[in-house]
Amino acid sequence: METLVTLVPLILMFGLMYLFLIRPQQKRQKKVVEMQSSLAKGDKVVTIGGLHGIIDAIDEGQVILKCGDGSRLTYDRNAVREVVDKPGVM
Repeated sequence: METLVTLVPLILMFGLMYLFLIRPQQKRQKKVVEMQSSLAKGDKVVTIGGLHGIIDAIDEGQVILKCGDGSRLTYDRNAVREVVDKPGVM
């Protein structure tokens, strides 16, 4: 009975950690992977380094971004932080 009493707080702490830390992080990661897999040509994006550009071409693991001065830069698909604007979506 004493071992059960000592294990209950540990189980409760693990449950709370899962509920408040692990599960929300998994949801965020799932949204990021979904966003990165749905990238399309013409999307306006921001990279993790803060570069704003328009996707000019997409390879399997890379995207080519067209910057404001017309230069084209190659980035890993994982370097895209967010999609700012999708063409044709209101």
